[in-house]
Amino acid sequence: MHLFELLVVLHVITGATGLIAFWVPIATRKGAMNHRRWGRIACYGFMGAGALAVAMALLSLYGPEERIPSVTDRVLFDGLFGWMMLYLGLLTIGFADYGLSVVRHARDRTALRRFRYQVVIAAVIISALQCGIYGARIGEVLMMAVALLGIVAMSLQQIFIWRPQAPSPKSYVGEHFRALIGMGISAYTAFMSVGLIRWVPEHVFNPLIWAGPSVVGVSLIIWFTVKAKRPASKRASVKPAPTS
Repeated sequence: MHLFELLVVLHVITGATGLIAFWVPIATRKGAMNHRRWGRIACYGFMGAGALAVAMALLSLYGPEERIPSVTDRVLFDGLFGWMMLYLGLLTIGFADYGLSVVRHARDRTALRRFRYQVVIAAVIISALQCGIYGARIGEVLMMAVALLGIVAMSLQQIFIWRPQAPSPKSYVGEHFRALIGMGISAYTAFMSVGLIRWVPEHVFNPLIWAGPSVVGVSLIIWFTVKAKRPASKRASVKPAPTS
């Protein structure tokens, strides 16, 4: 229990760092110094929190028979603090790692096919399948839904990595943006669905709590996508002046 409590403290510190730093690159000019610096801080904070979440999930599943007093159902405890926490931790790491790597290898997409990157994506998919299967077994639709989202996201990343035709030179920007927004969605979902149970256990599977980060994240993706396309649309709409 002392080890678990230490992991919780470190998880809170790294997670809070990521949760706060996440909004700076969202609000600042893309590609500027603050965007890059705070983006890295958010990524490394979330990756640290994700790794600690994986460690806590493994302790919850295979450690001593200890549980949060507010959760008396061992099956639910294993699902929430075991398989789902393990999956969300790996999902957060997967998004952060891909978001940084796709920029690092912007000129060489095939570098993302290396074992080092593929094993991270595979770990996310395997943990998502386990989370979804466990959710189906205990009848928790939301566990299945969040697992499906991760599988779809990782599959889209693989399509970008492995598709034979070369993407446009700037296509990595959209991949980078969507991955890091996904990182924020998974981190905030983990915080609101797993962290808040300590204070409001009766709302652990409240759809509004689960859907909140996804609604905000998807709205940001749509807004920035429209904003990015707007200058190109304006340029396309300008007709060349007639020549004499």
